[in-house]
Amino acid sequence: MKKILLLFIVLFTVWNGGFCVFAQDSLPLIPQAVEVNILNGAFLLSSKTRIIISPANEELVQIAQTFAAELEPLIGSKVEVSFDSIKEPKQAIILRLNDRPNATLGTEGYTLLVSPTRITISANKTVGLFYGIQSLRQLIPVEKQNGQTAVQCVTITDYPHYAWRGLMLDVSRHFFSKEFVKRYIDQMAKYKLNVFHWHLTDNQGWRIEIKGMPELTNIGAWRVPRTGKYWTFEFPESGEKATDGGFYTQEDIREVVEYAGKRFVNIVPEIDIPGHSLAFIASFPEACCTQKQYHVNAGFSHEKDDIVLCLGNEDNFKKLEIIFSQIATLFPGKYIHIGGDEAGKEFWKKCPRCQKRMAEEGLKNEEELQSYFIKRIEKILNSNGKKLVGWDEILEGGLAPEATVMSWRGVKGGITAAKEGHNVIMSPGDNLYLNQLQGDLNIERVYAGGVILRTADIYGYDPLPEGMDAKHLLGAQANLWSEFVASPRLAEYMTWPRALALSEILWSPKSHLNWDNFVPRMEAQFPRFEQAHVNYAPSIYDPIISTVIDQDGQTKIVFKTEIKGLKIYYTFNYTVPDNFAEEYHNDPLTVPKGATDIWAVTYRNGKPAGRLLTINLEELKRRK
Repeated sequence: MKKILLLFIVLFTVWNGGFCVFAQDSLPLIPQAVEVNILNGAFLLSSKTRIIISPANEELVQIAQTFAAELEPLIGSKVEVSFDSIKEPKQAIILRLNDRPNATLGTEGYTLLVSPTRITISANKTVGLFYGIQSLRQLIPVEKQNGQTAVQCVTITDYPHYAWRGLMLDVSRHFFSKEFVKRYIDQMAKYKLNVFHWHLTDNQGWRIEIKGMPELTNIGAWRVPRTGKYWTFEFPESGEKATDGGFYTQEDIREVVEYAGKRFVNIVPEIDIPGHSLAFIASFPEACCTQKQYHVNAGFSHEKDDIVLCLGNEDNFKKLEIIFSQIATLFPGKYIHIGGDEAGKEFWKKCPRCQKRMAEEGLKNEEELQSYFIKRIEKILNSNGKKLVGWDEILEGGLAPEATVMSWRGVKGGITAAKEGHNVIMSPGDNLYLNQLQGDLNIERVYAGGVILRTADIYGYDPLPEGMDAKHLLGAQANLWSEFVASPRLAEYMTWPRALALSEILWSPKSHLNWDNFVPRMEAQFPRFEQAHVNYAPSIYDPIISTVIDQDGQTKIVFKTEIKGLKIYYTFNYTVPDNFAEEYHNDPLTVPKGATDIWAVTYRNGKPAGRLLTINLEELKRRK
């Protein structure tokens, strides 16, 4: 009988073998597989375990060797990788490319069979074998049981729902090393996310070396150091040196691209133009309409700065042609992202060169001027064998002929683009912006405008909006903007576990999605994060507080939790609550006379679960 996952991570002991395997109602996979059949028994990893590949192509050998290296600490001995003509070798993990393609699996799908004597992963393409290995890795327990490592016997048939399963990392607002970028990509690949959108340029920094334009990295990659709350920083002092920043050399880029390629993650680079171009303009002052010398933005207000490229300046197009020709050479994927968002047009309206361009080209307004720019850039990309992706503002003034739209201002832009026959990637800010809070601001302490986007919110998001033809929806991605993300550890914290929810809604069939089912499988990943030293947010365990107004006009307090099974304890008297404090029982709380603050915490199974929430009652009343 086929079973589609799976309720709780419950272990039981197989007494005959003296080891633990998963019970029939559990399998800790994320994303959830299309079809699962849990069988009796287990495969024991041992010193006899070897990996057999068929056929022995270079790409498959590389994947097998990487997996073998990961298995060695569990087994305690070297794992041999070989090509073997024996039809059914025992104690082997077999990676096999199908002789005849399985139409159900497509390009990225796989089948996984775990029996007591062997494990077989089959796929049409090597990428499918890679994803089968990722599922197998999750079936291998983090720790040994009774000195043995047992893999539950199971059959799995699996393939993705959407082709574009992405994460975006903004390295302009804060620079992240190539080592961290590789680490970030590695975690993506484990959960079958396959597009890394690399936001390389913005007002706050130019992060990629361009041969022949040293100004971009000598000037554009650096700003004055500032620490604190973004958008409140002071402007550079006279003579102050720009020492904060960094950039990737072209050799760094090649190294990261190769690393991602081995994990079947396609990198989509973004050069954000014509707006968000202050780092470019600081490097080449003549590139903007005012032709003034500006500083690279360190996090101070830039409302008066000219951060938009002058579209009447032909030299800008010459520079961009050089830039994109080099970008195209460095990144083998088919897409290049050109931004196109939030291009303030007030400078174009006052610029003689821009107005002359409009007159010469017969453009009615500045929206059409922007469209003219995007279409010219698309021709540059096409001439280099690439396709253009842009934020949904590229619709303004008329969309470039072959452009793909990334819809971030809700879903309207994506729906419009699809109706015009263009492909779309959904990335709405309210649903998929990871820079937003995951829990209460008083706990998270990460300023993001007060908007809360919980893991459950992402899990409940449907990338296909009503009114859109599914054939034009490539998929979706979540974006991590880094204004308030100043360290690698915080970048991980803001990404995980929310990206686990993203992974599942983009890979698994919609009919399989169930939040209560997802939660224990998500929790099963936390020890894996800890083992890999990946920082993740425990926000799902925190208490959630709000207010209601009763029929007498009195403000009362309501608690809830993101996941089931948590008890909430609270105090009004500045005493840190534990499970001997007052317990919340669903009814709105009346505030005691004289109380100024409420403190609350969650417990599960008699042990602390969430973090302490402390909040002033007047602040709570002011919240929306």
